[in-house]
Amino acid sequence: MKKYYLTTPIYYVNDVPHIGHAYTTVIADCIARFKKLLGYKVFFLTGTDEHGQKVEKAAISQNLSPKELADRVVVRFKNLWKDLNINYDHFIRTTDETHEKGVKEIFKRIMEKGDIYKGVYSGWYCISCENFLPESVPFNKDGVKNCPDCGRPSEIVSEECYFFRLSAYRYKLLEFYEENPNFVIPQSRMNEVVSFVKSGLKDLSITRSTVKWGIPVPDDETQTIYVWFDALNNYITGIGYGWEESKFNEFWPANLHIIGKDILRFHAVYWPAFLMSAGLPLPEHVLAHGWWLKDETKMSKSKGNVLDPYLLINLAGADGLRYFLLREVPVGLDGNFSHEGFINRINSDLS
Repeated sequence: MKKYYLTTPIYYVNDVPHIGHAYTTVIADCIARFKKLLGYKVFFLTGTDEHGQKVEKAAISQNLSPKELADRVVVRFKNLWKDLNINYDHFIRTTDETHEKGVKEIFKRIMEKGDIYKGVYSGWYCISCENFLPESVPFNKDGVKNCPDCGRPSEIVSEECYFFRLSAYRYKLLEFYEENPNFVIPQSRMNEVVSFVKSGLKDLSITRSTVKWGIPVPDDETQTIYVWFDALNNYITGIGYGWEESKFNEFWPANLHIIGKDILRFHAVYWPAFLMSAGLPLPEHVLAHGWWLKDETKMSKSKGNVLDPYLLINLAGADGLRYFLLREVPVGLDGNFSHEGFINRINSDLS
């Protein structure tokens, strides 16, 4: 029997699930169901990203430990997936012991290759996106750099850390893209990735010394593994890398990673480079969908316009919401949500 392995991103536990999480996961569930109908042996992975500074700060604000916050929010995600009839095969948490074991294993493997070295990072860091800003980002009127992804002010950091030799993989990545022109779907996103890599790559900080809520670096517990290196590896640890090799060998490489366009660089540049360094096969495709906007504005907690999926489930049922998310906008484009548009779509198509 042919296998088909697909994933959603793992979702941050700093806040409750919203319509964007539902959109990605419904797409994945629909594809998984279709592949099963075609006779494939399907493995569908989703889960939660529970480490990092953003989660740590959210927990402190609620007088909880990071793990206590994660445990609460995980229940919210699992309940939503149950109520939306999402049939995943495994729900991975980055606090799982098996995940930590696998992350440490691939970190050591890349270090043994010579692609990890120690240095000092100084620059602007976005806590919300858990991401270092490019030097090209301009200063605002207050002398601070706003994150180009979320728009929030970033913070200046300077700390000792380990770096990944991303610069060494520029031409290998470009060669891979040329040989696999449909690696990223849609083509417009593939073009963005190629342009980004052609412009040059700098080595990537992959650990933090000032953030304690994370996986310790093997043989150096003064450092924790950077949340994105930790999180990306869920795609292999979730199917057994480092702890159940038979399952890993059965399902890897992934056939499809389904993500939002805002995390494309991590999945189409950094993740393939990590895998190349570790000597592991690369995924077949990355599908980058657009955003759901509300009144033509990106939904965000800070703007107070995040949409609770349960409001729509209560209006139209789980199947009604699933239908709307898949029907209303082509996957690669942004969609604009309005309650009037939602009700009109349900009434005109499903009544």
